[in-house]
Amino acid sequence: MAMEMRQQLKMTQQLVMTPQLQQAIKLLQLTRIELQDVVSQELEENPLLEEVLDPDEARDGDQQLEADEAEQRDDQEPQPESYDEVEAGEETLRDWDSYLDGYNYSAGEQYNDDDDRPSFEALLTRKGTLGDHLRWQLHMGHFSDTEIRFGEEIIGNLDDDGYFRASLPELAASCGLPEDTAEAILGRIQEFDPPGIAARNLQECLLVQARALGMGGSLVEAILEHHLKDLETRNYRPIARALRCDVEHVVTAAKLIAGLDPRPGSVYTSEDTHYISPDIFVHKVADDYVVMLNEDGLPSLRLSPHYLEAKAGGGLDAKADEYVSDKMRAAQWLIKSIQQRQRTIFRVAKSIVKFQREFLERGVEGLRPLVLRDVAEDIGMHESTISRVTTNKYMQTPQGLYELKYFFNSSLSTSDGDSVSSESVKSRIKDIIDKEDARKPLSDQKIAEMLSDETVNIARRTVTKYREMLKIGSSSERRRHF
Repeated sequence: MAMEMRQQLKMTQQLVMTPQLQQAIKLLQLTRIELQDVVSQELEENPLLEEVLDPDEARDGDQQLEADEAEQRDDQEPQPESYDEVEAGEETLRDWDSYLDGYNYSAGEQYNDDDDRPSFEALLTRKGTLGDHLRWQLHMGHFSDTEIRFGEEIIGNLDDDGYFRASLPELAASCGLPEDTAEAILGRIQEFDPPGIAARNLQECLLVQARALGMGGSLVEAILEHHLKDLETRNYRPIARALRCDVEHVVTAAKLIAGLDPRPGSVYTSEDTHYISPDIFVHKVADDYVVMLNEDGLPSLRLSPHYLEAKAGGGLDAKADEYVSDKMRAAQWLIKSIQQRQRTIFRVAKSIVKFQREFLERGVEGLRPLVLRDVAEDIGMHESTISRVTTNKYMQTPQGLYELKYFFNSSLSTSDGDSVSSESVKSRIKDIIDKEDARKPLSDQKIAEMLSDETVNIARRTVTKYREMLKIGSSSERRRHF
């Protein structure tokens, strides 16, 4: 069949998301910090948008302005110095000295809330990194310039846990060094503080630490070199038979090995602590739970009265009027989108509180099965909207701080025809394992049987899946001999 090109007219309908709708959806799934950044950027770029100042703040600003004007008048009309003024000046100096003394941040000292002093975090210096600590030791040691350059290459290839993850032969070849020389430099760096740094695997890391503690040639070194797998599974009897010693000696050596650090570089991690600010507060008032939005840190926005008056007065030319109109529409849509975002979060939070009232009363045990569809049908919204709202949003409850997505979980049936949430089952599994005898840990099958006795129908493989999600080892890994 011959191929040919033809023009054809066709009418179709399709949904197109406007830029304004895209912005509204984007704002809906932003975190509080991200929303503050977006608002700050819009305040800088859009002259029609301005922040509404707090009335108390504005009043304080007026009082400060009046004080500054009075001070300027006093400066222009100098008065003769009197004894009272000299005494007041000395009193001011004493107050200044006491204010400086207030910067002592010793432990246990209390300060007034109205003291305008810099925060403690503002006085802290930058935390030293693992690389800085190792490079300092490298340059303080007896190394040649070539060895220092290669040592810096090694330090640059360490991960956050302090392990050397690159290929030593390839790194040596790229630097033009013999492999035995590179191995010797690596060995000297492994003697740096913290012990076990720059190891290529866990075994080498533990061996370096054991030798640094004077355990070279001991039972500890023999176990680490030849029986690490049995040690991981706490299978001590084969180790004792292979090394021709008592099991008690192997258990003692295992205790010493357990005291070594498998992640020597983690103490120098450069990760900053990120604090979570809740989007919703839930307070118990009498027998009811009240949902409140956290408006702290979110600026109140409005259209600039100055530009609105200029536009209404008709004093702008055509180009300026078009510019102001565009910015006004953008500002109006941003304000409307933020208000809609807050209303949606509030409605979703109220619906969650209604469904999860037992959780607020009893904790994880009272958490009921819940899916996005339940909340969507309850408040008349689409499931995708609920998914966006609950992403990276947090609720402060009487039971603690939880992400909104935490309240959505699958269900497991019970023998009495009811259902329980998967999170409550996970919590129960953790409780059972926490109370078990460490010398005889429970198997997954035994845990499944215990839950079945509590009317929870659960298979062994489901117990295994939940245990792994909780990052709890198997029964052989949990076994303790001491």
